[in-house]
Amino acid sequence: MSLCPACISRAGIACRYSFSVRDRAGTSIRSPLEPAVSAQLALSAKPIVSLPQPVAALSHLDRLEAESIHILREVAAEFRNPVLLYSVGKDSSVLLHLLLKAFAPGRPPIPLLHVDTGWKFREMIAFRDRRVAETGVELRVHTNPEGVARGIGPISHGAAVHTDVMKTQGLKQALDAHGFDAAIGGARRDEEKSRAKERIFSFRNAQHRWDPKQQRPELWSLYNARIASGESVRVFPLSNWTELDIWLYIYRERIEVPSLYLAAERPVVERDGALIMVDDERLPLRDGESPTIRSVRFRTLGCYPLTGAIESDADTLEKVIAEMLVATTSERQGRVIDHDPSASMEKKKQEGYF
Repeated sequence: MSLCPACISRAGIACRYSFSVRDRAGTSIRSPLEPAVSAQLALSAKPIVSLPQPVAALSHLDRLEAESIHILREVAAEFRNPVLLYSVGKDSSVLLHLLLKAFAPGRPPIPLLHVDTGWKFREMIAFRDRRVAETGVELRVHTNPEGVARGIGPISHGAAVHTDVMKTQGLKQALDAHGFDAAIGGARRDEEKSRAKERIFSFRNAQHRWDPKQQRPELWSLYNARIASGESVRVFPLSNWTELDIWLYIYRERIEVPSLYLAAERPVVERDGALIMVDDERLPLRDGESPTIRSVRFRTLGCYPLTGAIESDADTLEKVIAEMLVATTSERQGRVIDHDPSASMEKKKQEGYF
């Protein structure tokens, strides 16, 4: 056998088309393929054996994005009837953006669900309707009819009763009514200690209850989606994100969020150390109380009588990010419901809360 000089010189291996055969008289007969193959190799700009090229490392935000998109696709593949809980805040806005990215250019196979308590900021409802119209994603809105019939509200019945009836019970009603077996939420581990120990795929029994002592292991990003009839899973694709990560991603991706997150002159009253915005006429003023105009913004959004603002001059995303770099408190310090010792976050989650 004779070897192809082009192959040896370029890659150190023999061309499989290079060989010679001798006739009865001993004369060498060259393969008709050899000249063509040798000529092609000689003209080739690349060697037969190419060395692997270094791959640029993903940035911190790119890794978080990739993980979240993987989780969303995993939910779509593993569950029969998933839904994304859309509460109109910054985390929900990031989730919606990731959902659109995960299934682009098609329409996401996962609808949105908004549990409306009737006490959201007016701007939040307008923002919700506009974003749904712009994206074309299916939205389902549920309000607890029993709570409406009883006139349940944060002022008349207090934060604990209002949260339980209009949020927790309302969510459980919606999940049961539509038969959702997976509910995707925007909770993050850095928000609160009970959320810090919760799995990304968080199992719920048939009563939507969470048992922190019976959590499933999640090794090597492997998620257990096996459930029996009537059971469900809460899924948190943003578990490993921080508040700063959220704002950096919003800035990078140019994600639209309600302007309540940016500082502006707003009418507020100070109650129990919290600055409560007077969003409509349903907020009764206490004796000697008068709204004052202050430059405030919100780090978290919920029912407006239960959501405290912070004094701030951060009226742009860049300034918000600068504030986050030096922040030493959790964003949930502005949630009145988190300061009720009789209804801790862990207890609410065990009863079916987000």
